[in-house]
Amino acid sequence: MYPVLVDFGRFKLHSYGLMMFFAFVLGIWIAHQRGKRSGLAENTVLDLSTLIIIFGLIGGRLLYVLTHLEEFRGRWLDIINPFQSDGRVGFAGLVLLGGVVLGFVAVVVYIRRKRQDLLTVLDVFAPPLALGIGIGRLGCYLNGCCFGLPTTLPWGVVFPRGSSAGYIFPGQHIHPTQLYEFLYGAALFLLLLWAEKQFRTFKGFTWSIFLIGYGLLRFLNELIRWHESGLHLIDFAGGGFLTVSQAISLAMLAAGSILFIFLRRRELGSGGTHAGGNVQAGSMQ
Repeated sequence: MYPVLVDFGRFKLHSYGLMMFFAFVLGIWIAHQRGKRSGLAENTVLDLSTLIIIFGLIGGRLLYVLTHLEEFRGRWLDIINPFQSDGRVGFAGLVLLGGVVLGFVAVVVYIRRKRQDLLTVLDVFAPPLALGIGIGRLGCYLNGCCFGLPTTLPWGVVFPRGSSAGYIFPGQHIHPTQLYEFLYGAALFLLLLWAEKQFRTFKGFTWSIFLIGYGLLRFLNELIRWHESGLHLIDFAGGGFLTVSQAISLAMLAAGSILFIFLRRRELGSGGTHAGGNVQAGSMQ
């Protein structure tokens, strides 16, 4: 575990921030290449990427604060002040799905105002988004956060006591849920590229498959992940609970399924045919 890669005193290079930087740079480059092939205006991908970064960070921070209000009681300025009251520099605390949701809203608003085709844009961004999320989780692993529950599986990981995972489960083997998400994020990236080439016959295909795949895999991963009580959305009488991330994952799964069925039926109703995985208008190779 390497939460801090380089220490300059008050200024530190954190592994989580570095992995997020790599995720954004690689994701923007892939989206830019895909955008050119799909016929998007030259600056569209870069403009949207900037919005996604800004509103993704705001959304991730906002959802973290809403689920950790006690942490900020008496020091509310730390919510937006990069110079924290305990001497740290930067923001410690983001909830990834909060960033995904608010980033998506920002994209929709931008596309509507620019009168561009929303489904084409979402198809362009779906694969790099899956890969970027996965890369970001490598930062979580190095930071020792977003960890799993105890396990007897041979690949269970023991985190040092100085980490959050090591404090909650000292000396215990736990699921490396961060690595699971990296693996299924990378796998989903490749799956989307393959399915798009082989089966895509309508705009919105890639985005709907992303919602279905990521929503399902994220929900399953959440079942073996440790959650603090602040993240519980519903506590059931039998001792079970539904977390905020699980609820968002289920919503993504449902939305993707409904979108896929609707677009597929619309295609069939308009007499659309499979043409080697291409869409006759605005195809993406």
